[in-house]
Amino acid sequence: MGNNPSEFKGDNRPVENVSWHDCVAFCKRLFEKTGKAYRLPSEAEWEYACRAGTTTPFYFGETITTDLANYDGNYTYASGPKGVYRAETTDVSSFPPNAFGLYDMHGNVWEWCADLWHDNYDGAPTDGSAWLEKKSDKGSLDYHTNSNLTEERLLCGGSFDGNPDLCRAAVRSWYSSDGHNWCGGFRGCADLAL
Repeated sequence: MGNNPSEFKGDNRPVENVSWHDCVAFCKRLFEKTGKAYRLPSEAEWEYACRAGTTTPFYFGETITTDLANYDGNYTYASGPKGVYRAETTDVSSFPPNAFGLYDMHGNVWEWCADLWHDNYDGAPTDGSAWLEKKSDKGSLDYHTNSNLTEERLLCGGSFDGNPDLCRAAVRSWYSSDGHNWCGGFRGCADLAL
């Protein structure tokens, strides 16, 4: 992309401090270079990928420790002990993957999703697709990804600077789509040909 906005740089560190628009632009650039369409996941896809078939708050069980994920270890969740506060991102794959082989689904960086922010699931798509409409809007994926509209977008996963309860698979948050959150990054995805 010509620059790295991350505060914590390293070949295996996740990018952070990127806006939703930056992430969409990266996916478009990747398509131009590879011919393969990449995109941000929907919230439903992100949670499915995070859980990897589990129903517990975290893919590794009922609680979380700083041996399993990167978050602010000064705080605890359920029966988990206090732990390390690293105050920065860690290399991808520093912690155990989930059953799908995905790393850092809990903590490290908040991950942008394609969806617009909604306070609840009333009216949400039931097919796993991104929720791209406001109550009064019928915008398409192309409309939203090709515009520079500043809108509240969804983030999942928690971060290195957050409490462990924010790292749960079902937790969702939001930020302005043009905001550069110092704890915010992304995970691109691609549809597989069947």
